[in-house]
Amino acid sequence: MSEVHLRNLSKSFGTTVAVEDVTLTVPDGAFVTLLGPTGAGKTTILRLISGLEQPDAGDVVIGGRSAVDDTPAQRNVAMVFQQYSLYPHLSVKDNLAFPLRSPLLKTPEHEIDRKVTEIAEVLRIPHKLNNKATELSGGEMQRVSIGRALVRNPSIYLMDEPLSSLDAKLRSDLRIELKRIQETLGATLLYVTHDQVEAMTMSTHIGVLDNGRLVQFGSPREIYENPVNLYVAGRLGQPRINILPADMFAGSPAGARQIGLRPEHIEQGEGKESTVKRVEHLGDQIRLHLTLEGHDLVTLTDPHADLEPGDIISIQPRNPLFFDASGARIN
Repeated sequence: MSEVHLRNLSKSFGTTVAVEDVTLTVPDGAFVTLLGPTGAGKTTILRLISGLEQPDAGDVVIGGRSAVDDTPAQRNVAMVFQQYSLYPHLSVKDNLAFPLRSPLLKTPEHEIDRKVTEIAEVLRIPHKLNNKATELSGGEMQRVSIGRALVRNPSIYLMDEPLSSLDAKLRSDLRIELKRIQETLGATLLYVTHDQVEAMTMSTHIGVLDNGRLVQFGSPREIYENPVNLYVAGRLGQPRINILPADMFAGSPAGARQIGLRPEHIEQGEGKESTVKRVEHLGDQIRLHLTLEGHDLVTLTDPHADLEPGDIISIQPRNPLFFDASGARIN
């Protein structure tokens, strides 16, 4: 696998700026996730790395050399899309073998058999090799689609929301599987999603994008605990971070206009009185919807807590996040 560097990468489509001056490094063997809403520039970055789009400015460096003048084939990247893109008339074995049989690779048949068998074991579908693609479940089809990328030995795997079309249970199962596969193979992987749970659970690094710009890049823990601004703080965390006027509580630093309270920042038992609006029982925890001086907020409490709508509980902040009028973090 190879380390991939993006240097001051920019791309526009007419008057729409898709990617603006993005610089980041995908380390060799890392699982890097690009996180952001629709239109943030995530897929465009993948297409610029793969060579499906050409940058207006900047450089794509793969394995220590510039790739901007290379064709997609010369860049040796493997891409997995949201849709399965399988050949329905072919067996699972032939779908997995298809990339290896391209005139460009000219892989011997005995080597194809070895690689297909190996990847089928990694994907835990060796018993499906003789099935037609149309005989598979949605999760199995996506495994085969991922496997078609894995049979190759590319510089980097690029994955564009490959789990988003699956149901919640399958997404949860395949998140675990995909991370296991990446670690087993030691693969370098750049993954695109708008799902913060996928980003938090699978990644070694997260890049948060906003309107084509890279706002913050770091480990999941760093992004969650030390967001650079209000936008980043709102991208990660479930329930979402609560944003309240900073003057609601004493002790706000100079210049603070808003206070950010994640569930772990809300201490119950002392402080200001709030009213319970709604109680959500989630099994291992209870999600409380509160009203505090006309402001709504959500926090978590003990699963055995006996609370009802209308109850009054006292709360106070503990190690909260503060933001100025522009949304920038105040440390």
